[in-house]
Amino acid sequence: MFGSLPVTVPGTVDTWFALHARFGKLPMAVDLAPAIRYAREGFPVTEIVASYWRGNFAAFERNQGLIEELANARKTYLVDGRAPRQGEVFRNPDLAHTLGEIAADGRDAFYKGRIAHVIDAYFKRIGGDLRYADFADFHGEWVTPASVDYRGYQVYELPPNGQGFATLEMLNLLKGFDLQKMGVGSADMLTAELEAKRLAYEDLAKYYADPRFYDVPMQGLLSEKYADARRKLIHLDHANPSIGPGDPRLYQGDTTDFETADSDGMMVSMIQSNYAGMGSGLVADGLGFMFQDRGALYSLHDGDANVYAPGKRPFHTIIPAFVTHDGQPWLAFGVMGGDMQPQGQVQVLVNMIDFGMNVQEAGDAARWRHFGNAEPTGEPSQGIGTVQLESGFDPALDGELRRRGYKVVRTKPGSSAYGGYEAIRYDAQQHVYWGATEMRKDGEVIGY
Repeated sequence: MFGSLPVTVPGTVDTWFALHARFGKLPMAVDLAPAIRYAREGFPVTEIVASYWRGNFAAFERNQGLIEELANARKTYLVDGRAPRQGEVFRNPDLAHTLGEIAADGRDAFYKGRIAHVIDAYFKRIGGDLRYADFADFHGEWVTPASVDYRGYQVYELPPNGQGFATLEMLNLLKGFDLQKMGVGSADMLTAELEAKRLAYEDLAKYYADPRFYDVPMQGLLSEKYADARRKLIHLDHANPSIGPGDPRLYQGDTTDFETADSDGMMVSMIQSNYAGMGSGLVADGLGFMFQDRGALYSLHDGDANVYAPGKRPFHTIIPAFVTHDGQPWLAFGVMGGDMQPQGQVQVLVNMIDFGMNVQEAGDAARWRHFGNAEPTGEPSQGIGTVQLESGFDPALDGELRRRGYKVVRTKPGSSAYGGYEAIRYDAQQHVYWGATEMRKDGEVIGY
């Protein structure tokens, strides 16, 4: 996760301009002006961000033997040799200059102009592999979202190389259970959700990869017949000790999340991430931003769907999501947080659709998180795995889940392990937007 090896070509700037070209109304210079101002004039660092900042730089220092060059990161992100404290105003004039150049000269300023040449020279200097040609050849792509129907609500996710299919697989499995009858927060409800997660994540580890390099069985993964077959492996009285990936081919035919909506009914769900922590630890000379470490999610095992290859996109965790109901936009949302994202998305949707919670209640409700499935990076399954529970669940639940075979760990209130939820729900009858934000992390709802 550190140094030049996991760095891939950033796609964010290309995404901005692709969205702007299709949907934008204001000049890009106007759109980027607030970000440029915050970078130049600064912003007060919040308590949570200050804590993450300290922790991330401590990790960089511990692993500096893996980071070819750390001086630029220290110069850019530290104040008097330390992470900024809560309430201090942090300024990044180099980033302001970089964003200003992009605002003035467009997308190619980053991928084909001076910035790309600076990045090329930097990676040559430190012995990294990225080159100008990698940036000049880069282009994003428009994809068709995948979707499933969950109790009359159409849930949309991005296809692989992301993990959004796991959300859809879990929902396909869960709609075969009467969760409302089981009761919110009950042992049966959690067992159904946990086993659905385990099944979906075994498929995730085996099949989710860049479809340009691997024939991902997308149709089979989301088929009703495949869900019916996999659902037979779920037993509500105990955890299945031998869950593995299915064969869907037999059924073929440092993350930031935000949502926004406008008066014309346009809604956007977007997640942007450097992956682990603040990223790789590398900052090119004078550019003011840290390169991500997304390449850490490749597998290095020959034959794996997600194995490292030139020009191939690694498995991605970031999955913005969208829901429609009766043909109308209903919910733009995301739950950032690595492999918590599909788990969190499913819990939020079940809270809203099965139990009638409003958009804020659905995010505030206690969450669980499961660890131990096989990973797309090649790590094997750890069997039934471990369930983390927030303090809001009934204490009696721990013993019942242990009786069913799970290892259960309780976490302290306010833990950040359960993702970061942001959402906008649209009320088509009243023509009103309802916003929700995460109490476990920094977030806010702003109406305009």
